[in-house]
Amino acid sequence: NVMKLLEVVRGEQTSDVALTTAVALGKKMGKVPVVVGVCDGFVGNRMFHAYVHEASTLLEEGALPAGVDRVMTDFGFKMGPFAVQDLAGLDVGYRIRERQAADRGIDPDERERTIADKIVERDRLGQKANAGFYRYDDGDRTPIPDDEIEQLIIEHSEERGIERREIDDQEIRDRLLGQLVNEGARILEEGIAQRSSDIDVIYVYGYGFPAHRGGPMFHAGLVGLNEVLATTERLHERHGDRWQPAPLLRRLAHDGTTFDDA
Repeated sequence: NVMKLLEVVRGEQTSDVALTTAVALGKKMGKVPVVVGVCDGFVGNRMFHAYVHEASTLLEEGALPAGVDRVMTDFGFKMGPFAVQDLAGLDVGYRIRERQAADRGIDPDERERTIADKIVERDRLGQKANAGFYRYDDGDRTPIPDDEIEQLIIEHSEERGIERREIDDQEIRDRLLGQLVNEGARILEEGIAQRSSDIDVIYVYGYGFPAHRGGPMFHAGLVGLNEVLATTERLHERHGDRWQPAPLLRRLAHDGTTFDDA
């Protein structure tokens, strides 16, 4: 009820009347409506999935939840990715991953377990259970780092054969913001969002992106798409397909333009 964002989804057979009525109703409710197209997760959650997946990968490689969250709140986010998941409820993501596995023809019971899955399977569902990535005192929403979760993460890395290492703040920022921007570029190119500013509005009003930085796509333009592309290419070489630069990002960077020109 506090969320200002309202994604209004236009389907293949959505009439102009239905669309304008939904947008008008959203405004009357005090929301900020943004029209989006149809895909898994629409705009906001599709980008958030890429962001959270990268955050989870950082845990596997050597980071810890409090460190990752601190980097993103220092950047200006209201909350880091792990505190957000605890607030939303870890069982929500768990069910989404089960559904996505089933959609790919994988038995949900046979899918590879993520760190978040293992936490849920310990009945740590987030703030509503007073335990998730963090623990919470009764009636207090302050996240408290938990040795049990640190040990779970270390054991998970060992099981996956991943040698843990120190990961500095710059790498955490580059990887989390980079995933938002690269996925946003794909969404823009596919026409799921009509313009880059729509993505920025979605992230400022719905996902706690710092308003003074203008949103992920605007911020990428300030940094310079050449620099964003170079970082993405470096991460692609190191981490594989999930870092394949979006064609739109590559084209705009080579043209010396920004997402506003897409």
